[in-house]
Amino acid sequence: MTDLPQSSSPSETSFDARRPLIVFDGVCVLCSGFVRMVVRLDRQSRFRFATAQSPLGEALFRKHGLRTDSYETNLVLIDGVAFTRLDSFVAVMSELGWPWRAMKALLLLPRPLRDWLYISIAKNRYALFGRKDSCDIPSTELRGRMIG
Repeated sequence: MTDLPQSSSPSETSFDARRPLIVFDGVCVLCSGFVRMVVRLDRQSRFRFATAQSPLGEALFRKHGLRTDSYETNLVLIDGVAFTRLDSFVAVMSELGWPWRAMKALLLLPRPLRDWLYISIAKNRYALFGRKDSCDIPSTELRGRMIG
């Protein structure tokens, strides 16, 4: 997963591909909490956000070969590269600078172990952390960074 979409579809081109984008499950309490954390830590306001349930989010999930009926990963697009699973978390944290960049140490784990850890949490995230009936109305700060 390395290329940004090159489609002329309005839903896929309605964002500035030069700025990092996090596409997340908007009804997942864990995923929404991660987004709130990134908003708080992203002092340069580089990241933009879209829910996987939005037209843009669904288009990007399809473009990168991800399921659109079950959002068991987030999709992070940074500098033309798409990241999923634990790699997406590491990519985001790396962009936030020190001390968050130290999360790159997770990449030392073998990929099968990284994927197993991520998938284990992702498949049980609603049971462990909860699920909302619908996507939240974003805070004022987040609303200005939502697209799609």
